[in-house]
Amino acid sequence: MLDLALVSAFAAQSLDEDLAPLLAAAERAGLKAAVWCWDDPAVDWSACRLALLRSPWDYSERYPEFVGWLERVAAQSLVLNPPELVRWNTDKRYLAELAAAGVAIVPTEFLAPGDALPKDLPNEFVLKPAVGAGSKGALRLSADERDRADAHLADLHRSGQVVLLQPYLDRVDARGEAALIHFDGHYSHCITKGPLLRPQTGLVEGLFALEQISAREADAAQLVAAEQILRALCALPVCGGQTPLYARVDLLEGEHGEPLLLELELAEPSLFFAQCPEAADRLIACVQLRLGEG
Repeated sequence: MLDLALVSAFAAQSLDEDLAPLLAAAERAGLKAAVWCWDDPAVDWSACRLALLRSPWDYSERYPEFVGWLERVAAQSLVLNPPELVRWNTDKRYLAELAAAGVAIVPTEFLAPGDALPKDLPNEFVLKPAVGAGSKGALRLSADERDRADAHLADLHRSGQVVLLQPYLDRVDARGEAALIHFDGHYSHCITKGPLLRPQTGLVEGLFALEQISAREADAAQLVAAEQILRALCALPVCGGQTPLYARVDLLEGEHGEPLLLELELAEPSLFFAQCPEAADRLIACVQLRLGEG
């Protein structure tokens, strides 16, 4: 019996830099761990005690298949984060629920199939699918590119996607995006991502956009915002009052420097152990607690 399966995908396991540090941390903790791919039909998921979602990064292109896999594995093993939370979080319409709960989010309009772009558009804006990972399907546009925006919206709608329309917050170009990583509700570490979407560029090729990552210290406002966001999450019915094993709170700065939630990553986020090596041991310690061994 395997204690811990780190869940990846055939297309992603060689790209996930977090896997090796987690395997080493599991070994230090005396856990038997291995990397298994969600899309490997030969895997017997009943042979692991806990399946930890790490890099099933092709799920958005195979979403019904992935959701079916989650349901099957959850009947055989403990899956974290829980499948119902993962299903909720892999559709970015969750942002509307968090906004209704009082969370300050990047202003977002949801365009269902059949909806058109509003007449008045921000000077710069982003269109992206509700179900997507690694900036796949996201496009940065300007107000004078309406024809291109209409075409991209139509492409996403043809695939059955609800589309998010968000203003491009230009402070990201100078300040980047802050990602605050939490384990069992406790803050662990923070990184900065450089701006991912450039003007006049095409869609992301491959599984994800290349990122410029550096370690940083979260400031007081970001720490408070992340705590409030996680508290709001845990109060939602989908959480059932339980704290997720891991959460990454991605924040951008608003016009006046206030932290705004861009995404709350609960399904398969990179956790950036290269920027904080000791954090892998923190996560494994939380895994041990979930296994009843800590």
